[in-house]
Amino acid sequence: MPEAPTTEAAATPRVFSGIQPTADSFHLGNYLGALRQWVALQETHEAFYCVVDLHAITVEHDPAALRRRTRVSAAQLLAMGLDQDRSTLFVQSHVPEHTELAWVLGCITGFGEAGRMTQFKDKAAKQGTAGASVGLFTYPILQAADILLYTPEPRAGAVLQVPVGEDQRQHLELTRDLAGRFNHRFGTTFVAPEAYIPENAAKITDLQEPGAKMSKSASSPQGIIDVLEEPGPMRKKIMRAVTDTGTEVRYDEEGKAGVTNLMRIYAALDGTSYGDIEKRYEGAGYGQFKKDLAALVVDTFEPIRERTRELLADEDALDRLLAQGAERAGAVARRNMEIVRERVGFVGRGR
Repeated sequence: MPEAPTTEAAATPRVFSGIQPTADSFHLGNYLGALRQWVALQETHEAFYCVVDLHAITVEHDPAALRRRTRVSAAQLLAMGLDQDRSTLFVQSHVPEHTELAWVLGCITGFGEAGRMTQFKDKAAKQGTAGASVGLFTYPILQAADILLYTPEPRAGAVLQVPVGEDQRQHLELTRDLAGRFNHRFGTTFVAPEAYIPENAAKITDLQEPGAKMSKSASSPQGIIDVLEEPGPMRKKIMRAVTDTGTEVRYDEEGKAGVTNLMRIYAALDGTSYGDIEKRYEGAGYGQFKKDLAALVVDTFEPIRERTRELLADEDALDRLLAQGAERAGAVARRNMEIVRERVGFVGRGR
């Protein structure tokens, strides 16, 4: 008896994720918490990855810096192992349907619903409501459009996944709510996205303040390691990282937060268990552990740094790669947007 055919959607789940080009380098937390998983997911998913430059202009910015950082971000992703033959990497502003769908979704989003987004409330509190842009208020809706634009055909077995951290769960819930609301009002169009929680994602904290997340906006220069940093400064930052009283290399989130954070980095890069790390450095103290960790970090990022430089040395070739990604992403976006336009009631453009 022949086997039942497997649908393409069921066999190949789709994944979408994006990252802002708001710095001259990604950092260690970005790499271990998300970007390394992007590379792995292109082997098991139909993957769409996006440098979200539209999100980067919700605050005051320098146009030249944005242009440079967009290319630097894309080059780093390629240097880390993203492959245009196995995934689709593109720049958000190269696919205009992102903003078009954001408008449609904005028209079915309640004002109070948007106002409850925690990140907007936090940022508005810091800079004052008068200094917060409308774009900052509505960017979760654009984020929803980013995701839903790459919905697979809504049929049995179709899967759309989004890698998320704790700080993005609320936005993903808004996206699910908007997908369901649109489907209810206009007919089933979108697959509700699911959170994808990577098994090996590491939560890396500030090297100087182990109780705080490693962050470009919050960490001091000494508390953060950049992917494109030179080896010398990398080693110094790790050697000067905050540890704890005593000299025992032991995993203890409460009592030894500094050493535990360094152990997370070591385990994530080396694949060694916390127990094996404890055994390896039993009686050795912090010095040797930090020295070995510094060598491990440098060895991990040196080839990425060199490959990034090679890609940036030929901007025309890099731009062509991004154009290829935009064309593939655009084909999916245009097809889905055509369905949205028809169901909302827009008059089709004559041919």
